[in-house]
Amino acid sequence: MTDRLNRFWPLIASAAFAMLLAANAAQSAATLKETRPALPTDAPSAQQAFADAPDGVDPVVTGPVSAAFKQRQASANCDAAVWPNIPMACYPD
Repeated sequence: MTDRLNRFWPLIASAAFAMLLAANAAQSAATLKETRPALPTDAPSAQQAFADAPDGVDPVVTGPVSAAFKQRQASANCDAAVWPNIPMACYPD
């Protein structure tokens, strides 16, 4: 009798592990569907444009940009801007 039971332990362990993974995936999917709070109506334009990034979007551009864009960033004081009060001029078009 114990020989027959020993043959089924890997199957039982695999089934238990699969159920644990399924429960974990269901819990993860449920927490992802939480709704985010609505933006205030007086939200800055950068916060409205990047509403899916609650922690903000860094306006630093890592690629090549024109001299006009660099001047536009300097005149908008983008280096000192703090989220959510970042002017849209800091972001490339």
